[in-house]
Amino acid sequence: MTAAPLTDSQQETTAPPDPRLWNEDLAPAKDRRWKVYDIFALWMSDVHNLGNYTFAAGLFVLGLSAWQVFTALLFGFVIIYVGMNLMGRIGQRTGVPFPVVARISFGTFGANLPALIRAVIAIFWYGIQTYLASVAITLLVLTIDPGLKPLTEHGFLGLHALGWICFVALWAVQALILTRGMESVRKFQDWCGPAIWVVMIALAVWILAAGNWHISLTSSPKQLSTGEQIRQWFGAAGLILATYGTLMLNFCDFSRNAPDQKTVRRGNFWGLPINSTAFALLSVIVTAGSMQVFGEAITDPAELLAKVHNTPVLIVGALTFAVATMGVNIVANFVSPAYDLANIWPKRISFTVGGLISAVAALCVLPWKLYSSPTVVNYFLGGLGAFLGPLFGIMIVDYYLIRRGKVDVAQLFVHGGAYPRVNPRALVTFFPTAALAAVIALVPFFAPAAPYSWFIGTASSAALYFAVSRKHR
Repeated sequence: MTAAPLTDSQQETTAPPDPRLWNEDLAPAKDRRWKVYDIFALWMSDVHNLGNYTFAAGLFVLGLSAWQVFTALLFGFVIIYVGMNLMGRIGQRTGVPFPVVARISFGTFGANLPALIRAVIAIFWYGIQTYLASVAITLLVLTIDPGLKPLTEHGFLGLHALGWICFVALWAVQALILTRGMESVRKFQDWCGPAIWVVMIALAVWILAAGNWHISLTSSPKQLSTGEQIRQWFGAAGLILATYGTLMLNFCDFSRNAPDQKTVRRGNFWGLPINSTAFALLSVIVTAGSMQVFGEAITDPAELLAKVHNTPVLIVGALTFAVATMGVNIVANFVSPAYDLANIWPKRISFTVGGLISAVAALCVLPWKLYSSPTVVNYFLGGLGAFLGPLFGIMIVDYYLIRRGKVDVAQLFVHGGAYPRVNPRALVTFFPTAALAAVIALVPFFAPAAPYSWFIGTASSAALYFAVSRKHR
């Protein structure tokens, strides 16, 4: 398929691209092969993982009923759907990835700031998610062959020998997929996302049968006051927004491959408000069923699978959850830093090279040590995550309200052209609003408002950037 016709966002110019800003991977997409199912499958790959299962199940344990969890997350995913469509439209119309889109509002050189912030977050989580998937594989290997237990008795750099073998094996498989380019990513996530549904539906059927096919959607294991239920409900919606704020920022990395905006909207619709809330509801139903059947709410699906006492089922389940974790890792934590690092030095760093750098960095940070340290996860990664809302607010306001969707794409690859090297208005807006979002997210005094840090950062940066930009027009 040939590239889509030029729109207001792709005005023709004769300026040759600067090799310091351009390479084939950063250039506007030519073959736009992603269909509705590809984007739908992308969201299945991103949503169907142990983290989201545990998040939804945890809300039930905290006192929300299955119905309240469903409505809270549906509300959150509808907002996410709108945000993804806004960023997705930019990517589809311009055909360029996130770091190049960031040049529109931050400048041709200033775009490295949002790109590096997004890359660092993704690299750390890439390592952590790979480690979590390797834990499932380690348990599987020990179940199949308990004789390998001696390999868990001696370690190096905080991880035992069997853990190293499983971690490096998964790391290598992911690297092999990713270094083959975005088409390989598309093909992988087209089947890995749906795979988890098979296990989840089988798990739900099993638990429903054990509970005599009656699971209450209105009861919960903990009684809360009406005011506390309302607070937990809005908090759940806010937290899911913060969780998906990372991918909302760089969704243009994927939408650039779609042939038209209708494809993006339809894929997002089926993948976000429909599929994501259905997965959350099924997670809660299984957790509620575990409480009814076993007398306790089991929020870890791997622990629940172990209670089946069937080795083939355990093997299939553990492999599926590991593949699902790889799926979210590839979608959320690899594609972005591959492009972001390529943006720093396009002449030497391609998408493939940027991906390899990301993968090696994710190995070098020893993610099992990071995951075992709440301080690192909460304060370092949480603080950086709070910066994503302000970046999103600036980029959306700049494109839709300030520029009215008119972008000269060719000039994004030229230093000293239509776009400045650094946009001071973007920086003046970003630093105070990012600081505000980080304080709200991390300082204990503001704990009640912490779930809304992404929204507060987005709204404050959008308002401030609009005011600053209008004043200087």
